[in-house]
Amino acid sequence: MGRLEDTFTRCKAEGRAAFVSYVSAGDPDAATSAEILLSLARNGADILEVGVPFSDPLADGLTNQLAAQRALESGMTHEGLLEVLRKVRAGTDKPLVLYTYYNLLLTRGLGPTCKALRAAGADALLTLDCPPEEAGDLLAACKAEGLQAIFIVAPTTPPARIASIAKVASGFIYYVSRAGVTGERSDLAADLAASVAEIRRHTALPVCVGFGISTPAQVAAVAKVADGVVVGSALVNLVAANRATPAKAAEAVGARCRELAAGLAR
Repeated sequence: MGRLEDTFTRCKAEGRAAFVSYVSAGDPDAATSAEILLSLARNGADILEVGVPFSDPLADGLTNQLAAQRALESGMTHEGLLEVLRKVRAGTDKPLVLYTYYNLLLTRGLGPTCKALRAAGADALLTLDCPPEEAGDLLAACKAEGLQAIFIVAPTTPPARIASIAKVASGFIYYVSRAGVTGERSDLAADLAASVAEIRRHTALPVCVGFGISTPAQVAAVAKVADGVVVGSALVNLVAANRATPAKAAEAVGARCRELAAGLAR
């Protein structure tokens, strides 16, 4: 099995959901973002979701838009991303999932880009703006390089489309708990358990829930019904607040990760 499969198997055996952290590569700079990712790996994150900075992050709310902007302004490039991945992979065996957009993969060629990402240590791609109907070439490139291809299911996705997504997805299904963009929320969707159960009718893949989860109580509630809990904006906000002192940024994010991950036990 690959790192993702191993992780979900281990977490299930431990009677808990997996904690999936999100931060952007290059925020506030390349070296600091690598240290932040390693701090997350040391402090309870089971899967490291790595945002690839993009000038038009259409699935992201303001927090993650600003993170991408900071990363790009700090000089983050494709080669810089690969270096961050290599540095993180050298320090941890936790799965690395790239949260990215299709243009960033297509511009250098799907095959060469997937090959380079895999060689740098990536385990999977979550390509936000590539629907399954248009994903044939991407799926082929991922398969050729041993990358998992993760797809999103939204609250508005009908059962027939969930089934079509499940046919091509690998790694896990990412369930967006609320319609709209990323960002912290004060409460969870009331129909979360039913929505996760509906996805499970169509696939045996793990189901991870994200978008809007930001407190230990919310993590605990989601962990009761999902295989993984994704937290992003709550961590990215700490990066922003501590960006002037890189060491403090990694420390603060790690401490917050420990606090959030404490709610994973079922």
